[in-house]
Amino acid sequence: MADKEKRKRKWGDRRDGRRVKAPGLQTVMGYLLPKRTDCEVYLNDKIDATELVSYLERRNAEHPEYKTTLFHAAVTGMARMVKERPLMNRFIQGYRMYERDEITISFVVKRRFADGAEESLMVLKPKDEDTLDSISRRIVGNVKETRKSEHSTGGIDELLDKFASLPRFVLIPAIRVIRWLDFWGINPKALTEGDPNYTTILTSNLGSIKCPSVYHHLNNYGTNSVMITIGTLHKEEIVMPDGSKAIRDVVDIGATLDERIADGFYFAKSLRLIRHVFSHPELLEKPLGEGSGFEY
Repeated sequence: MADKEKRKRKWGDRRDGRRVKAPGLQTVMGYLLPKRTDCEVYLNDKIDATELVSYLERRNAEHPEYKTTLFHAAVTGMARMVKERPLMNRFIQGYRMYERDEITISFVVKRRFADGAEESLMVLKPKDEDTLDSISRRIVGNVKETRKSEHSTGGIDELLDKFASLPRFVLIPAIRVIRWLDFWGINPKALTEGDPNYTTILTSNLGSIKCPSVYHHLNNYGTNSVMITIGTLHKEEIVMPDGSKAIRDVVDIGATLDERIADGFYFAKSLRLIRHVFSHPELLEKPLGEGSGFEY
């Protein structure tokens, strides 16, 4: 997905994606298994993050006023994965396959690490010129802005609050209409902009709350086809390529994907790129528009 000029919509396109011709098997699967939750594939990977941790420690020592985290690096790695593996940016809705024009990665921000604290939805749109530095600064800036308030700061959060305040006899038919509009791809932008259900990847940094990576379901509503959870960074003994054993920094990553957008072989190779980025963190300094050179 290169950053493109505003494209002209063709017959069959949606505002959030252009229609693409799917192979016969995937086309038939879209009709036989129309619900995204019926087509989930879950992959769990244990990634050696030792080189990445060392890289971040050096980076943060040089710039103590500005901390770059493992989550920032993981988000940058996800953006590169989608950039180099375009099928990961596809989705099926209304029995048809589409491909987005841009990469979008969403996550939830807890306003305070306390029971009952409100959450806010955030969407990041990486561009070709972005690197770890620019993505990290955008995430930190957005999170700080969100946490200034104990309550909703507008956007999709405010819209959800308004919907939630409607009486049940109004909310039920309203949701039915929204789902119908979603099926045909004609939901107004006000309902989809900032909604994680309409992003390329929905990710959750469970390591920030000392929780391991877990399986997280996809949703039938919207267009999101990839959910990635990041667990807690921890020490673990692993077998090295030469057969020796060593204590390394390890992080678990869980990914739930819609198997209709690509096959398992494509998924596995895509996740290998994230593993490669963790082992070669210098790639995080390259703009996303430049290839990683990784040989699949």
